[in-house]
Amino acid sequence: MKSLFLRIFLSFWAAQALFLVLAILVTIAMNPARHTIENQGPEILAETVNAYQSGGEHAAHEYLEGLWQQEHVRAFVFDPAGKEISGHQHIPPWIEDSRRNVSFHRGWLDNLMPDRIKRQGLTLDGKRYTLVLELPPGPRIFFGPHEIPGLGITIAIISSGLVCYLLARSMTSPVTRLRQAAQSLAAGDLSARTGAPAGGPRGEMVELMRDFDRMAERLESLVESQSRLLKDVSHELRSPLARLSVALGLARQRAAPEIEGQLNRIELEADRLNQLIQRLLTISRLESGADGIRKTKVSVRELVDQVAHDAEYESAGRGCRVIAADDDEFVVEADADLLRSAIENVVRNATRYTAEGTTVEVRLERANGARGNEMVVRVADAGPGVPDAALAKIFEPFYRLDDARNRQTGGAGLGLSIADRAIRLHGGQIGASNRKEGGLEVEIRIPDAAVFPPLNG
Repeated sequence: MKSLFLRIFLSFWAAQALFLVLAILVTIAMNPARHTIENQGPEILAETVNAYQSGGEHAAHEYLEGLWQQEHVRAFVFDPAGKEISGHQHIPPWIEDSRRNVSFHRGWLDNLMPDRIKRQGLTLDGKRYTLVLELPPGPRIFFGPHEIPGLGITIAIISSGLVCYLLARSMTSPVTRLRQAAQSLAAGDLSARTGAPAGGPRGEMVELMRDFDRMAERLESLVESQSRLLKDVSHELRSPLARLSVALGLARQRAAPEIEGQLNRIELEADRLNQLIQRLLTISRLESGADGIRKTKVSVRELVDQVAHDAEYESAGRGCRVIAADDDEFVVEADADLLRSAIENVVRNATRYTAEGTTVEVRLERANGARGNEMVVRVADAGPGVPDAALAKIFEPFYRLDDARNRQTGGAGLGLSIADRAIRLHGGQIGASNRKEGGLEVEIRIPDAAVFPPLNG
C-alpha cells in the first residue's frame, strides 16, 4: 500500500504545482500592459487635447483610434461642457457615470466589464478636460462574476486531468498485461505470463503480477504432471494387459467348455481396457500440442463417407442408419488420422445414443462464421439429447451424464474429449446443441484457412 499511496500523494501535489504555474503564466499573458497604461493617463489626456486643439474632432479621433489599435485601450475625453471631443456618437452609460462620479451598485454583469480609470487636467487657458480609460482585460473578466474563478477552475480541470491521465495510465498498464495473461490462461495457454521482472521495483500491482506468474507456473506444472502421470500409467498398464492376453490364450487351450463364457467375458473386458488405454494415450498426445501432428491434404468428403459407412455397419444390429449428406468436395490440410478419429468419435457417439431404428445424419457444408468461411460437419441423432447445463461439459475427459447408462453402452467419456482436442489442434471448434425435434447435434467447424480447392481442380 505504501507505493500506491506515494504515487497518489505525489500526483496530487504535481497537479497542484502544475495548476499554480499555469495560473501564473495565463495571468501574465492576459495582462501585459495594464500597469503601464494606468501610469500613462495624464500623457494620453494631454496628447488628445493637443490633437483636438490643433486638428479638431478628426485629429482627436485618429489619435484615440491609434491608441485602441496599438494598446487595446478605449479612451474618452470630455471638455468642460461634458462633450466628448473625438466625435463618439454613442457613449456607454457606464463611461458617462464614471465622468460624472456617479456611484452605483456593480451587478454581476458589471463585474465582467473592464476596469475604468478617470483623469482630469487643465490646459493653459484654464479649461478642465476629463479622461476616462477602459483598461485592457484584467483577471476579473477571466475569473467570472462574483469573483468565481472560472478560468482557475478551467486550469485546475486541465492540469488535474493531465496528471490523473498519466497516473491512470501508469496504474492500468499492469492491469492490462494481467488481463491479457489471464485471458490467454483461460484459453488454454498455460505458458501465459505477465512478464513481471523477478527483481526491480516493488509495488502492489507489480507484486500482483508476480503472484499471477507464480500461480500460472504452478498450474502449468500440475497440468503437465497430470498429463505425464496419465501417459506413464497408460504405458505401464499395457504390459500386464499383454501378459493377460497370453494367459487367456493358454487358458482357452486347456479350458473346459463350461467355462468358455467366463473366458469370453475376460477377453471382452480386456479389450475394453486396451481401448481405454489407447484413448488415454491419444489424449496425452493431443495435450502435448500441435508439434506432434503431421498434416497432409485430406479429402473430407471421402473421409466422412468412410466413417458413415463403418458406423452404419456397426449399428446394424440396432436397426440404425447413418446417412452422409455431402454435396460439395472439401480438401483440408490436416492430420488424416486425427481428423478421422474426431469425426468417427462423434458419429459413433451419435449411433450409440440414437433411438433404435432411427437415422444419424452427417452433413458436410460450407458456412460463413465469425472467422470467415468455414468447413462444417454436422452430426445429428434422434436420441434423448443432453441437458443444456451439460452441453459444454460433455467434451471434458471422463464426464458422464449417467454412470449406469455409460456402463451399459460401454462408454468411458473419452470419445468427445478426443474429438475436441483434435479439432482444436487444427484451429477449429466443436460444439453441441439440442435439436427442436429431439436429439443432439454436434457441429465441427474448421476455418477456411485450412480448406483448399478440390484435389481434381
